[in-house]
Amino acid sequence: MDPRINPYAPGAGTQPPELAGRDEIIERAAIALDRFRNGLSARSLLLVGLRGVGKTVLLTRIAQETEARGFVVVSIESPEKRSLPALLIPSLRMALLKLDRIAAIGDLAKKALRALGGFVGAMKLKYEDIEFGVDLGSEPGIADSGDLEHDLISLFVALGHAAKEKHTAVVFFIDELQYVDEEEFAALITALHKCAQSQLPIALIGAGLPQLVGRAGRAKSYAERLFEYPEIGALKDAEARKALVAPAERLGVQYEEGALVEILLQTKAYPYFLQEWGKHSWHCASASPITRENARSATDLAMLELDASFFRVRFDRLTPAEKKYIRAMAELGEGPHRSGDIAHLLNRDVQAVAPIRANLISKGMIYSQSHGDNSFTVPLFDEYMKRVMPELL
Repeated sequence: MDPRINPYAPGAGTQPPELAGRDEIIERAAIALDRFRNGLSARSLLLVGLRGVGKTVLLTRIAQETEARGFVVVSIESPEKRSLPALLIPSLRMALLKLDRIAAIGDLAKKALRALGGFVGAMKLKYEDIEFGVDLGSEPGIADSGDLEHDLISLFVALGHAAKEKHTAVVFFIDELQYVDEEEFAALITALHKCAQSQLPIALIGAGLPQLVGRAGRAKSYAERLFEYPEIGALKDAEARKALVAPAERLGVQYEEGALVEILLQTKAYPYFLQEWGKHSWHCASASPITRENARSATDLAMLELDASFFRVRFDRLTPAEKKYIRAMAELGEGPHRSGDIAHLLNRDVQAVAPIRANLISKGMIYSQSHGDNSFTVPLFDEYMKRVMPELL
């Protein structure tokens, strides 16, 4: 069939043609943010899930709808080894400029901009990765002490008062939140908590890997009361079918039941993989309907593409010792697996391989839901490891 109109969209954070199965979470976020804007009690949301479940897609969709409803949106992706202040400062300036342009009497937004100027000056002395050359002035005594937690509280409070004056709310959307340093994450949580106590309209919708829940709890014990943690996982059978069928039907293309069964079996209904199999099934079909045979051919093509890109980029980040650890996990299956069982396969003591495990968690390759357990953050990665490293040792 014509590749020019292939509707499927596999990609990093690419919006799919049919965002199936996420309406309930989108509505939960909308209700919480409306409550924030109206000065009512609500909890911010941290979306947690594995790679390929569509967290970034969902975060982007919620951000777009939030901005369309008149909120001030601050969108940030947190890469590894960047400080939180370096990420926040440019986006905060944009948010405050938006607030300053909203028609309303008062100058709290200008005051908050000056507070941001003081914050920039203080943080530049502490964080070398801050690159910001705009002179915003300063507001002496506000957010300029050099202590991140204290200054972030002052800055967020000033931002909250400015948003309240303009009858709106500021919403931070932060992706890959698990990469934020734990001390800096604690400062962010404290600032949000202070705003919540003062009923100031500042909220956070974040997304990250499953270890984000534990990081939040370690950073501040009250984080469990400050946030909701919706789990973003594989789609239900009906939702997965809709993600495949609806885009094709809009173009007059049908699926045979056998094709859908084959694709759902291979993808385990993970949204990113559904897009990959949908794309290749379309290419393999010469006409409607898409058949089981087309889906089986698509499996071969999809696996080749995933092995060369989605899986490979993660594999290449690992040291030889980390690859062996991950391969031992794969030998045991999908998981979760006990640290002792993995060490046993490697003929090593648990304590001897503990630093390797810690590095893999830090790199976002594995996570631990409970003490001593280990699971892959990337679905189907156990199967990939067996393909790329056929022998365990």
